[in-house]
Amino acid sequence: MFNFQNLYLFFITSLLLNLAPGNDMLFVASRSVSYGVRAGVASAAGVFAGCFVHILGAVLGLSIIISKSAYLFGLIKYAGAAYLVYLGVRALLSKQAIDPKKEKPGRAGYMSLFKQGALTNALNPKVAIFFLSFLPQFVEIHSPFVKVQLLILGLWFALQGTLVLIIVAGILGKTKDFFSRNPKVWQAQEKVTGFILIGLGIKIALTTKR
Repeated sequence: MFNFQNLYLFFITSLLLNLAPGNDMLFVASRSVSYGVRAGVASAAGVFAGCFVHILGAVLGLSIIISKSAYLFGLIKYAGAAYLVYLGVRALLSKQAIDPKKEKPGRAGYMSLFKQGALTNALNPKVAIFFLSFLPQFVEIHSPFVKVQLLILGLWFALQGTLVLIIVAGILGKTKDFFSRNPKVWQAQEKVTGFILIGLGIKIALTTKR
């Protein structure tokens, strides 16, 4: 079903792409620094869930509609940008003091971070178009199992990217203890996180199809 050479090239290319810093990595990094390793992992899991939406879109052909419809592309793009800006502004306006005794956001907090990660990725139309243009290069076009190939390659790309994000969460999440002992530094970091999220929102808003 797969051409070995195509599969080999896909593994190498997908790894390099997943290691390159991007919106998802910056988002997970900011959540990890703010709330710790588990929060970063929850955010990474959310990104995977959002990525799965794009995989299904590529397999079912919905990405073609997005790539050809300027209106739909813009609608999704601005919705995603607005959501990130909202998260950033909320972080900037937050005056909540950190409690060193409360190191975990709690189950509800993790679910909130999961949803944030999922929405951040799912509302990025550039990701949908990326899957549409990237995955077909590594499948056997004339095979009757094209959709299966796209699904497998998409899942592999998403899982590989999620593992990279989890590693990032594990490394940067360790810095939370430092911020717990230094409330003023933590508050400053929250503001930096806010600006990062707003910057990501603006970046998505300025995104074009090419």
